[in-house]
Amino acid sequence: MKIWYSCKVKHNKEMDDGMLKQVTDAFLLDAVSYTDAESRLYEICERDIHGEFTVTQITKTNIAEVIMEEDAEKWYKSKVVYMTVDGDSEKEVKINSYLLVSAEHVKQAYEKLEQHLNSMLVPYEIPSITLTNFLEVFPYDPEAIPSNLKPLSEANQEEETE
Repeated sequence: MKIWYSCKVKHNKEMDDGMLKQVTDAFLLDAVSYTDAESRLYEICERDIHGEFTVTQITKTNIAEVIMEEDAEKWYKSKVVYMTVDGDSEKEVKINSYLLVSAEHVKQAYEKLEQHLNSMLVPYEIPSITLTNFLEVFPYDPEAIPSNLKPLSEANQEEETE
């Protein structure tokens, strides 16, 4: 199961009129721990933000899944409610699940969500869809190798040549 972290970074941004303004940007990261989220956030900020920046907050979120499309820049958090039967008491239990959807507007977010959930066998409701302040979402990339490490195949080849 993926763990998504909401991260806030404070930095100076040059406005259209040339003035510098201190802004706080929000990002969403998929990471295995707070430490991993922080180190990945520093890598991202060093690459994308010019000048000094401060990580002001890293918080674990309740987002279960991210529906990412390249065509949209806004992120909507949606609440999906469905019923299931508890195995022990055999009573119906409401399950709340939160999904993040990239879309241009609320209607498109709802349509993408409906399309994504159309294979669910149990009935569900979508009681809320709200616009978030996330600028960007960074899923975990298992292919990315930290700069201080190298692939095992390369390390084995170096041992064989020595």
